[in-house]
Amino acid sequence: MNYTALGMFLVFVVLTLVITFFSARKATGSAAYFAAGRSITGWQNGLAVAGDYMSAASFLGISGMICFLGYDGFMYSVGFLVAYLTVLFLVAEPLRNAGKYTMADLLAYRLSPRPVRAMASLSTITVSTFYMIAQMVGAGVIIKSLLGLSFAPAVIGVGVLMLVYVVFGGMLATTWVQIIKAILLMAGAFFLSYLVLQHHGFSMANFFDHVSRADYGGTAAPKNLLEPGLKYGVAAAGPWGPLDLVSLAMGLVLGTAGLPHILVRFYTVPDAKTARSSVVWAMAIIGVFYILTTFFGFGAATILEKSAITTAAGKPDTNMVAPILALALGGNLFFAFISAVAFATILAVVAGLTMSASTSFAHDFYTNVIHHGKEKTAGEEVRVARITAFVVGAVSIGIAIALGPEVNAAFLVGLAFAVAASANLPVILFSVFWKRFNTAGAVSGLVGGLASSILLIMISPNGIFGKAGAIFPLENPGIVSIPLGFLAAFLGTVLTKEDPEAEAKFSELKVRAHTGLGAEKGGGH
Repeated sequence: MNYTALGMFLVFVVLTLVITFFSARKATGSAAYFAAGRSITGWQNGLAVAGDYMSAASFLGISGMICFLGYDGFMYSVGFLVAYLTVLFLVAEPLRNAGKYTMADLLAYRLSPRPVRAMASLSTITVSTFYMIAQMVGAGVIIKSLLGLSFAPAVIGVGVLMLVYVVFGGMLATTWVQIIKAILLMAGAFFLSYLVLQHHGFSMANFFDHVSRADYGGTAAPKNLLEPGLKYGVAAAGPWGPLDLVSLAMGLVLGTAGLPHILVRFYTVPDAKTARSSVVWAMAIIGVFYILTTFFGFGAATILEKSAITTAAGKPDTNMVAPILALALGGNLFFAFISAVAFATILAVVAGLTMSASTSFAHDFYTNVIHHGKEKTAGEEVRVARITAFVVGAVSIGIAIALGPEVNAAFLVGLAFAVAASANLPVILFSVFWKRFNTAGAVSGLVGGLASSILLIMISPNGIFGKAGAIFPLENPGIVSIPLGFLAAFLGTVLTKEDPEAEAKFSELKVRAHTGLGAEKGGGH
């Protein structure tokens, strides 16, 4: 057991539990629990969004992919960053002005609320669960290697701690856990990048010269990691490789604007101007971080011996590259810090995901679908959200344990993005920008996008039949499922009769979405 790392874990856990304790005292009422009382400022929300977004996939998975796959691995970083332009220009402002707590609030503004909310809630829970499994796998790997626990108890421990934040502290506690984690992660990223450059004499030319003939500390045949094609090239992946890269890019760039745990963050700020400001802050922080991931990945490929970053079975240990690099360059203390940061990263993201899933079920399905928008007793919606958090957490823990520690976190997150882009984004965009769009179109889009993306994932090379029996040749379904989601929403609208009420409310939604008139306002600003 690494006692230094354990000590740093405990410091972070105690700090965040203190925050949760004080947040719990303020989390009275739905607006306080679900949206932190709409009191978060632009820079705070920007840090929290970045903290929510820079997940185990970013820190652990992408570092490993760049280390072993070079340029092709870096495409994940590019996709994650560019995605925020879609959020900034198309989604953040209308969502903040037209909604209350969830994505479905925007859809239900002018469409028939019950069917739309029911499907939006199912989509939210599905995407959140996919994403959460990736974080749980990363958590299990980190704690297993550091504290000597086996994989299953490590995953269960993280799940239980995350539930404490969500169940007791609500969105306010989740927000501050994400802010602290973002600051720690950026500090660790800068210092690790500094150590990598120091190893190469602070010469970028020297660094990239080594990257172009990476030999994993002299233990493998040199390969040029700057050259595209190591994962998605025809030679590496066959004729479908380049198409798989396009599919991944579509999923990443369009998926962020449909991720429920990112979208709910815009309800925590007082108005749309602050929502836009928080996106700009988030883009700046995330942009710097993803540039630094190249130093982690390429640094590991040029400094570490291959045996240090492969499993006992000889497979690449893609989720542990960054912590092992920290150990090699900064010693046990820095290794403990980076591992504690990775742990903090996972807790913060999992808390955000659980928050969005439980909010959607309680607010959209329980209150608005089952009880027609009325709470039977005061505080019932919050109580149901807390119960849902337990259920979602338990399911994610179970699936993560079943998948095991070797599945790459970044790959799993890529699938979550594809599902979000296929199901959620088409209905959000059509609802805001297409007057003819109706309830049948929204339900068709959500069902079509969700069903097509999950079905294609199941019959892909990473699905239930494995590589040999795969029916769908691409690892990521985005290139097929995203157009199908838009097509289903379009056909569902044009093949059914027009909805005069939905069209009449379109102008009202348009004014509110772009001006903020009548929007839910934050207190204290």
